[in-house]
Amino acid sequence: MTTPSETLVDILRRAAWAQSLTPEQMARVESDITERFVPAGGYACRKGEPVNHWIGTIDGLLKMSSVSPEGKIITFTGVLGGAWFGEGSLLKDTPRQYDVIALRDTRLALMPRATFHWLLDSSIAFNRFVMTLLNERLGMFISLVEYDRMLDTTARLARCLAALFNPHLNPGISPQLKISQEELGYLCGASRQRVNGSLKALEEAGLVSAGYGGITILDLEGLRTFQS
Repeated sequence: MTTPSETLVDILRRAAWAQSLTPEQMARVESDITERFVPAGGYACRKGEPVNHWIGTIDGLLKMSSVSPEGKIITFTGVLGGAWFGEGSLLKDTPRQYDVIALRDTRLALMPRATFHWLLDSSIAFNRFVMTLLNERLGMFISLVEYDRMLDTTARLARCLAALFNPHLNPGISPQLKISQEELGYLCGASRQRVNGSLKALEEAGLVSAGYGGITILDLEGLRTFQS
C-alpha cells in the first residue's frame, strides 16, 4: 500500500528485489526508472508491441489477458500494487504476447530493458529473484489451463482469488482484498451476476467473507483446492 507522500524512490527501495542491490546498483535503478499513469480501461501494454521495460505496479489493478484465434478472451491473472511483471518477455527478443489493461486508475514504474539486463549481469540475487518469478508464473499458467477447461464459474473464481495471493507475484497482499465484483468478473471471465452467486457459494463454504467493496479471505488453501 502506497501513501500520497511516498516518492517513486521510496517505493522502489521497498521492493523485494531491491533489498539485495548494492548502493551503486540502486543508484542506477533510481536514475533510470520512470513513472506512468494509466487510467481505468487504458492499456498498460498491448499484444504485438516491442517489449522495452520491466513493469512494476505502484498501485491500482491490472488484468493480463489475450485473445485466442477463435476470438475468446483468456485472462491469465490480475496484477496488484507491488507486483512486477514482463520479465519473461524481456528475456526474449519477440513482441509482447498479451495485453495488460487497467481495471482501475493505476500507477506504473518502468525499468528500461537495458537496466534490467544490466542487473541480471551484475547481481546474482536479482537473477535468483527473476528465476523465482518465472517459476511461479509457469506454475500459475499450468494451473490456469486446468481450471479454465475443467472447472465451473464458482471453482474458477476460487482459483482466481487464490492466484492473487501468490506472495512472489503479488507481494504484500492483505487478506482483506479491496476489489469489486465487477473487477472479479473481468479477472475470472464471468458476469457480475455470476460472480455474485459464486461468492455466496464460497461464503457458505467458509472460504471468504464478502462485504461492500471487498472480500476477506478466510481459507486460502481451501480456495486453491475448491471443487463445486
